[in-house]
Formats: sequence, C-alpha cells, structure tokens
Amino acid sequence: MKKKGWVITLQYPSYIPFMTYADNRELRKKLAIAFGAKGFQNNALDNQENVLQIVKLRHERAQLLGYKTHAHFVLEERMAQSPQKVENFLEELLEKAKPAAKREFEELSAFAKKTNGIEKLEKWDSAYYTEKLKQERFDLDDEKLKPYFKLENVIDGAFTIAERLFDLKFTEVFDIDNYHEDVKTFRVSDSKGLDVAIFYADFHPRPGKRNGAWMTSYKPQYVKGGKNERPHISIVCNFTKPIPAKAGISKPSLLTFNEVTTLFHEFGHALHGMLANTTYPSLSGTGVFWDFVELPSQVMENWCYEKEALELFAKHYETGETIPMEFIEKIKASSTFMEGMQTLRQLSFGLLDMAWHGSNPSEITDVKAKEQEAFEGTNFYPDVAENCMSTSFSHIFQGGYSSGYYSYKWAEVLDADAFAYFLEKGIFDMEVAAKFKEHVLSKGGTEHPMVLYKRFRGKEPNPKYLLKRAGLLQKD
Repeated sequence: MKKKGWVITLQYPSYIPFMTYADNRELRKKLAIAFGAKGFQNNALDNQENVLQIVKLRHERAQLLGYKTHAHFVLEERMAQSPQKVENFLEELLEKAKPAAKREFEELSAFAKKTNGIEKLEKWDSAYYTEKLKQERFDLDDEKLKPYFKLENVIDGAFTIAERLFDLKFTEVFDIDNYHEDVKTFRVSDSKGLDVAIFYADFHPRPGKRNGAWMTSYKPQYVKGGKNERPHISIVCNFTKPIPAKAGISKPSLLTFNEVTTLFHEFGHALHGMLANTTYPSLSGTGVFWDFVELPSQVMENWCYEKEALELFAKHYETGETIPMEFIEKIKASSTFMEGMQTLRQLSFGLLDMAWHGSNPSEITDVKAKEQEAFEGTNFYPDVAENCMSTSFSHIFQGGYSSGYYSYKWAEVLDADAFAYFLEKGIFDMEVAAKFKEHVLSKGGTEHPMVLYKRFRGKEPNPKYLLKRAGLLQKD
C-alpha cells in the first residue's frame, strides 16, 4: 500500500489500546463510531433484521415448550430462576451504584476540561481520560510491580494458599507424558498421601497456541465400579517466557498484576475440577449452572489483594524483598477506580439482554429504539446516532449468554459475599475453607447451587459485600 503510519482494526487487541492511549481525539471518534456501527449500516451486512428474527424465534420456541418468554425458559436452569429476580437484582445494584457513577462522570468531565479544554465528554473520551486520571492519582504501573511477581513464585504462592486452605500438596513430576516441553506436570495429593488429581500448567505462548487463559479437563472425576477416578486438570495461560542466560544476561518470567489475578482465577477453576467428588462425570467439577461456575475462580482472586497472602509470594526476584505495603495499598485503591461507571456499564448490558428476552418481542420493529429504551437510566454519555450495540452483541445473540448476561455481576456478588466470610474469620480459616471445599468445590452440579451456597454460607448472598468492595458503599 506504500502508506506511512499504522493500521488500526476494530479487533479488541488493537481497538482498546488505541481508545485508551491515542491523543488524537478526532481519530478516537472515527474509530469509536466505526466500532459501534458494526452490523448497523443498512447494507448487506446489516444485522437489525437478524436481531428481530432471533428474539422472535426464541420467544416462539419458549411458548411452544410452555414458557412465558425465552428468559423464563433459560433461567429455569440458573440460580436466578426467573426474569423478575434477575431484573430486581440488576435494578438493586443500579440504584446503589448510580450515585457513585454520577460523581465519577462529573469528576472525569472536569478532569478532561482542565486537561484539554473538553467541554462535553463523549464516549470516545471515556477510556482515554480514565487512564490519564488513574495515572495521575495512583502513580502505579506494571513496571514497578512486575519484579515482585516472578512466575515461579506466584505458582508456589497459589500452591501454598491451596495447601493451607484445602489440604493439598503439589509435587512436580517428570514421569507423566504431556503434549509440550513447556508444560509442567504436578501430582496433587492430600496430607494423608492420597491422590487427588493430576495438574498440568501450560503458561507460555508458542506458534499455533490460542491467546487468552482458560481451564480445561482432560479427564473428569467420577465413580465407576466402586473406584473414585481422579481428574486430570489443566490451566493454560500466555505469560512472557523467561529470557535464557545469554552473554551473562537472563531474566525470569515476570507477571503484571493483572496476570497474577488471571493465574489465580484459572487456578480457582482448576481447584473446582481437582476437588470434585461426585458419581457422574457430567455433574463433576465445573459441570454447574452458568451463573455459579465463576464463583470458585473469582473468589480465588481475592487472595491477590491481601497482605497476608502476598507476603507468601510477592518477593523481588533479585533482592528477595517482600512487596512494600505502599504498593499493596495502591493496588487495592486502584482496583475500585471508576467502579461506579464500570458497574453501570455491565448492568446496562444485562438490562439490554433482559429487554430482548424477558418479554414478548413480536411488536418490536425498531432495534435502535428498543436499545435506547433499555439503556435509559444507565448512560451518562450522549447517544451516537450511527451506533447500535445490539447488532454486534455476540454474547447474547451468538455466544450463549441470552438471558444470562447478568451472571457476570451475579458471580461477583457470590464471590464478594463468600470472601467476606473468609475475612470475618481470617483468610486462612480452616473451618470456612472446609465448608467451601465440602459444599461448593466438591459437589459440582449434583444439587441446586443456591442450596449448596446456603450450606456453605448459612444464608443467601448479600449484594452489599460487592458494593462495599467496589467502594460504592461506606464500610462498616
């Protein structure tokens, strides 16, 4: 093409950094409008009729099966159970989060005006000025933190935490075949020496390997012929490989803090698989309702923010110095930055999902108008006429989350409530950990998850713990 400059696509790895760091406001606007116009351009690739057909066909199917709406059909096998409960859940969080979001929006608007004379904050300004304000307020970047998060130390920390909580021991072994030389293999046992699982850890990128991070099961746990078959569980990540010794220079794999929480998140899923103790493989480990499966993973992330846990593994790779309290405090403080706005954004997506699937869609003719009605009360930014989210909302129209987008926030409520129990007793309290292991991690999908959760916690989850953790409520 013989053009100078950079090609920026609408794919997230390109789009998000550009919207966060590009100083040119007109280019941010151009890209944001193009991003929001996907499937909404009255051309051969327009998705408006597809959206209307999908929701109408889903509604017809639900009626044929004896359900009032598609949401009633889907939610029968979810913790929430009914559209009304989902809507009440979303509205309760919205009521609590909106005042904080309004303050944050006004603060961001004032910062943009002071910084660059922006008179009216637009959607394409959001990520850019949020990052600028965050840098000014916290003065904390990944390069300051990474030396304290050597991959091997973080792995050992996760293992130590699992040992203290769930009576597990991880021993690296070399006599079990695996699929690549980078993969580490561990035999997992309990304090009595009994086998619990085989655990594989695949941490580094390579040609042909998919991006991202996930947990998977090569062999589920189940009971057959009186024998308890133990699972083979893996977590897969894409962390920077260490630099081998060359000309006297070497450097280990150092993680960003976000990568640390990612490792703990996937390790939580792995614990759900490794500690399974059910009869049937289909109900073992992570074979649970979608709005329950993220509880073990998200709850494990909480240990990454606690001084008592960080001191186990957050040590400088050269000096051995434990991460300073100043950094820990900044990590915790920055974790709730602009949380009100982020909460409203997630709630708006859940409300849009329920607007499409929680009522009879047969009279809907205007996709954009329906979307604006759903977003009313959650958006502080001016509407962009050229944009419509529904026409590219793959989560609910193609990705399996129809009537289920609320589950992201639902799982956050569960994990915040569960970790509050640990905080009350101590983050390494054996009694609480034993309850979590018995009633959550081992049971899989053998009983309704709310029944299991109430056995662990003694009551249903309370959203106040999420709101407090997010800084949206005053602490007691």
